[in-house]
Amino acid sequence: MSEPTEALAWVHRAEEEWLLARSALRRKVPLISGTTFHAQQCAEKYLKAVIVSRRHPFPRTHDLIALHDLCWGHGIHVPSDPDKLERVTACAVQVRSPGEDPTLAEAQEALQIAQAVRRWARPMLRSSSHQP
Repeated sequence: MSEPTEALAWVHRAEEEWLLARSALRRKVPLISGTTFHAQQCAEKYLKAVIVSRRHPFPRTHDLIALHDLCWGHGIHVPSDPDKLERVTACAVQVRSPGEDPTLAEAQEALQIAQAVRRWARPMLRSSSHQP
């Protein structure tokens, strides 16, 4: 399966992940694992959208640090703290099975990190030739 090369396709998926993460956390009984998973996916897909909008390839990965470093290597300054991105990266895999369950505070932080990446990426994507 090949990766889509249109930034808009990544933005649509990122927005769906954003809505799922927010909805999961806003429930009367928050869905913590779901929040952290979808927050990670939102950040990942926005980073990929920015990379694709600049016509750069990227590896198949859920690693936000790898995507962050790839952006930096192409001169794209990602203002997110790498330590925070690393914590959220774990949410792509660890929360999908029982074991080390995230806390409510970790879910809230993951959503904040996704929001920060989203707020950074959206204006960049609007100013590129690939209008989301």
